[in-house]
Amino acid sequence: MSHPVAYLCDFDGTIAPSDVGARFARRFATDDGAVFRSLEPRWRSGELGHRELTEAECAVLEVSENEAAAFVRGFAIDPHFAAFARAAEARGDAVMVVSEGFDFYIAALLEAAGLGALPRAANRLRFEAGRVIPEFPHPTPSCARCGNCKAQHVRAFAARGYRTVMVGDGYSDRCGARAADTVLARAGLREWCAREKLAAHPFEDFADVAAWAARPNAAAGS
Repeated sequence: MSHPVAYLCDFDGTIAPSDVGARFARRFATDDGAVFRSLEPRWRSGELGHRELTEAECAVLEVSENEAAAFVRGFAIDPHFAAFARAAEARGDAVMVVSEGFDFYIAALLEAAGLGALPRAANRLRFEAGRVIPEFPHPTPSCARCGNCKAQHVRAFAARGYRTVMVGDGYSDRCGARAADTVLARAGLREWCAREKLAAHPFEDFADVAAWAARPNAAAGS
């Protein structure tokens, strides 16, 4: 008897082809991106956690909630993602969005695609008098470095009897990739998996993910 599969899908650069969070931070940073440029090498090396990076970036943002909402309307998700998610759920599998980005734009873009009810976990942003305060509603004692450690969501599905698949594109997916039964990777995550000798299946968009998921042996993790 095969187990159901849980697809834990990163948002920025994965479900959304553009890194919405990074572009949002660059657009409204008062320091022209200097904080991120100074901290990025430490984050990529693993010296700096994503939570600390997020807090540092948010400290130099100046934006109202209305400005943020207007900015998000310029983006869209992968046109193949909705069909993938619906087909997976029709098979009895699960799809969840797991992100180190912010829920305000993830919710808006999923809603625009007719996927507002899809389970998701992300960080939050509180808007106060033109400044922003990040909030981390999904802490985990096992990882103080991430704002929203993706490994915790992978393990929660595994504990419920699912085979787990991490689908991602970047460095914020590292914890999830280590915990998952199978990794589907592109861009920076694929390069990192190769360096770490962690097996990963390449993909470019959710048409590729859907094709992989529909294979008879996908649930076996091969």
